[in-house]
Amino acid sequence: MTDSWEELGLVSASPKLLHKGIEGVVMKQIAAATKKAELSQPIPLPSPEPLRCDIDQPQRRKRLDLCVMTFAERLQQYFRTRVCLSAEEVSVAQQRALDISTEIQAFLHSKHPDMPLGDMMLAGSLLDDLQVVKADHACLIVPLQLESSLWMPIAGEDTFLGHPQFCMVRRENLEYFPRGRSYWDRHLLGGYLSSRLVSEQLGKAVMESMNWPSLTGTLECEVRPVLGSPELKLEIQGLTQSSCDSGERFYITVLPTVRLNEMMLTAQREITGSFDYVWYQSLYTSETTRLAALDKADSGVRKKCLKTLKAVCRNCPALRKLNGSHLSNVILHMSEKETDWSESVFADRFLQAIAELIGYLETGIMPSFFKHNVNLFQGFTEDDIDEMGFMLYCAITEPEILLI
Repeated sequence: MTDSWEELGLVSASPKLLHKGIEGVVMKQIAAATKKAELSQPIPLPSPEPLRCDIDQPQRRKRLDLCVMTFAERLQQYFRTRVCLSAEEVSVAQQRALDISTEIQAFLHSKHPDMPLGDMMLAGSLLDDLQVVKADHACLIVPLQLESSLWMPIAGEDTFLGHPQFCMVRRENLEYFPRGRSYWDRHLLGGYLSSRLVSEQLGKAVMESMNWPSLTGTLECEVRPVLGSPELKLEIQGLTQSSCDSGERFYITVLPTVRLNEMMLTAQREITGSFDYVWYQSLYTSETTRLAALDKADSGVRKKCLKTLKAVCRNCPALRKLNGSHLSNVILHMSEKETDWSESVFADRFLQAIAELIGYLETGIMPSFFKHNVNLFQGFTEDDIDEMGFMLYCAITEPEILLI
């Protein structure tokens, strides 16, 4: 009864959209608890349990051990069994991605030698030991070499778009260096380098021109481009025999990238939408580097907490819209006020992160750690916030539901 009334107290502080759902759950629990509390009814005696064979004893003992586990112990077990990837799985995925990226780079250099590209590199959570549940994706960075004297990045705040992470790359010094001086002038749109035109050229050069059946035979795994997607994405099947039998897929996203004045800009049309001349400023590298530095300084569990939160959100349909960027920024903001990140407080920091997420959802605003004028919840609808908030409110009193 006490727990139920404490849950009812949460309803008054919850968002308007969450009120009905939580109130219904709590009232049912109160009604059930009231029936159980009828002292006028005789207490039924438990029926004697029939004797079982000794062979069932280990299973019964295991079930009893699970019942008495604390939440901290269950969280540690969840991290070991559901979050972490095996070293073999990561190694195989990285090697396949490296082989494919090497083939793509060699093809572009041979077929388009005039295209000024830097050395391609793999990036993303698979390379940073932040991928969870299964190894299924990586990014291939394709750096465009731009002349610093001819191109100028324009921050999103200084454009009519007003989006802090949307940037434009303007062609400079046309009076002294007319069009044609730079290879990338052929991708100009209204005086700006077009992310759409660059993506289309790379799409034709890589997705449509490479001999994928031949590459499939060379690498002993099936590789094919994903058609009909705004992203430049490759699908790989058969990293291992077991993954081939299970039908699991591995994806490589090809990201055209521009680096100017310490700004890393990527062509991600699935984010920038119909703005053909807009580039996206990624903060992923800054976020992961900062987390790694903080953990190295105090041997903390920030990375462990982040990976556990990512696995929980990936395994829970109601929370799947919370991605690595949201969760990284929660941990970074918490690190500003919490100094103890030792192993002994792992469960406490995990629950604190849940409470912090609820606070951000109540306001509908989560500021980016590195750019405070960026609201990471900007793309969420009211229904999205309602669904995520309700799930997290329920997890405040029953955090085990996140580990199912």
